[in-house]
Amino acid sequence: MKWVATVALTSGLRQALHVDRIPAHSASFICFLKDLETHMKLPTHLRALTLFGALFGALSSVAVADEVVLKFHHIWPTVAMGHTRVTVPWCETIAKESNNRMRCQILPAMSGGGTPGQLVDRVKDGVDDLTITLPGYTPGRFPIMEAFELPFMTNTADVASAAAWEYYNKYATKEFPGTKILATWVHDEGFISTSNKAVRTLEDFKGLKIRAASRQSSKLLARLGATPVGMPIPAVADAMTKGTVDGFLTAWEIIPSFKLQEVSKYHTEVEASRPSLFTAGFIFAMNQAKYDSLPADLKRIIDKNSGITLSRTIGRYWDEATAVGRKAAADRGNTFIKVTPAETDKWIQASAPLYDEWVSDMDKKGLPGKQMLQDAKDLIKKHSATK
Repeated sequence: MKWVATVALTSGLRQALHVDRIPAHSASFICFLKDLETHMKLPTHLRALTLFGALFGALSSVAVADEVVLKFHHIWPTVAMGHTRVTVPWCETIAKESNNRMRCQILPAMSGGGTPGQLVDRVKDGVDDLTITLPGYTPGRFPIMEAFELPFMTNTADVASAAAWEYYNKYATKEFPGTKILATWVHDEGFISTSNKAVRTLEDFKGLKIRAASRQSSKLLARLGATPVGMPIPAVADAMTKGTVDGFLTAWEIIPSFKLQEVSKYHTEVEASRPSLFTAGFIFAMNQAKYDSLPADLKRIIDKNSGITLSRTIGRYWDEATAVGRKAAADRGNTFIKVTPAETDKWIQASAPLYDEWVSDMDKKGLPGKQMLQDAKDLIKKHSATK
């Protein structure tokens, strides 16, 4: 038997030997046929053993070639809720549903290199295959999605996250070229933490340098009378210790992960009947070229584990993490401050011009700013009714 002539005649043999996953013209299959020709010349009692060895080698080669490893890079330490409840379970799901043909190489806490602000470009450029990050870490780069970062817009993360997904698909897909967005969400209700001076009234903001999470939260702080200092959350503890900032805006979910209850003493929340002081948006993003390179069945697995259901589920995780963060601060003996309804309304009034500024910004880009803002509000109401 000549192995070259056999390539075109081996479909039945390939099925019989259960090697039909090996492409007929692949190097692995051709090598297998070469080995088979040699094995057929061996004594009968040695053929089965050596044939199994050749077959195993061919299948192993294909298995390695077919395996898809997705480099998943994010900002959180491994103890963070985002890592344990979002990243790891999602990766376990796609591995299980693909029979381990697709898996993640998770790089937590920026261990893949670069800075948090570079993650959006790293995934766009294919340096990373997957990332979870905050578009707000690159201020002004993604203004359309900032609708959900305006002050006093949202109450719960799961509702706003579902709304953000619908809004993204209507208005913001072109903001992320080269990137496939798998989910969008916002964190639980934002608040202010300070180290030495408690914030109870609008006047208390004066003279304070406060860490901002995004461009809109920077504008909010300026409107309230503080000096905003933009920085990613991993840098906050060190900045507080050194006195670079007097406090920070954040959400309860992240407090225990970066031990921020240890560098702050006062936690100021607005009246619960009013929308959240601020929120920041997240994206779960995949390199588009990487997604496009996947076979159809693996694409379907990614698609199945993406979208509005994933977005809202992750938002719910953030809501559920509020109690955990508050407990960490309470166990530390920190002080909780609840701003009165009347005082909260003063803050709302002070920040109101930010809505007009955002609408004007959208109009200048040729977008229907007023309609976009109204759609964001309407989507929040829509999903509040289904909560």
